[in-house]
Amino acid sequence: MILFGSLFNVLTIIVGTLIGRFLYGIPERMKETIMYGIGMAVVAIGLQMTFETTQIVIVILSIVIGAILGEWIDLDKKVNQLGRWIERKLPAKKEGPGIAQGFVTATLFFCVGSMAIIGAIDSGLRNDHNVLIMKGILDGFTSIIFSSTLGIGVAFATVPLLIYQGGITFLATIISRFVPDGLMELFISEMTATGGLMIAAIGLNLIGLTKIRVANFIPGIGIVAVIVTIVYII
Repeated sequence: MILFGSLFNVLTIIVGTLIGRFLYGIPERMKETIMYGIGMAVVAIGLQMTFETTQIVIVILSIVIGAILGEWIDLDKKVNQLGRWIERKLPAKKEGPGIAQGFVTATLFFCVGSMAIIGAIDSGLRNDHNVLIMKGILDGFTSIIFSSTLGIGVAFATVPLLIYQGGITFLATIISRFVPDGLMELFISEMTATGGLMIAAIGLNLIGLTKIRVANFIPGIGIVAVIVTIVYII
């Protein structure tokens, strides 16, 4: 079952979110401090990922071009609208953040990263789910912290996560016949670095230092693939 790893990942996030909901009643001052701690950790994770680049120019071009495309189609607004639509369909507490914030933050954090890509590719190519199982365990603990401060919206991030990782898994079974190993390795390293910058931006938003529309950088992921292919051919 090639989707076992992704399904396990989804399950751990849902379980983690439910556990985190029991911690939702902690004092506001403690929540604020926890959120700052999460934000700092997320920034550190993002920067660590960014340092994996071997060609920083690719990362810069991908972020800039991706931002232009994202702003043009206003992807951040559409993602937030989806979160608010979910919020309207379900009863939610009036205090604290709404479902939209938890949904958007968790979706970006869980989907953007090398483990999501590498794990999904391994599931498709070799039916090896070890990476996604490890990612699922990490995401499960992260979702406990996220949901304790951002609410139940974190659980809804599992829908785009399953589509994203599942899609990569199915595509991996096809593209492996045509894509050279060198090209795939270059793509993963630069994709990790580009995604790392996005994750660092999420951390800065969680701390409250910035209000970066991180979702508008998502097209940069596709731009990485285009630029890496051109560089590899040249």
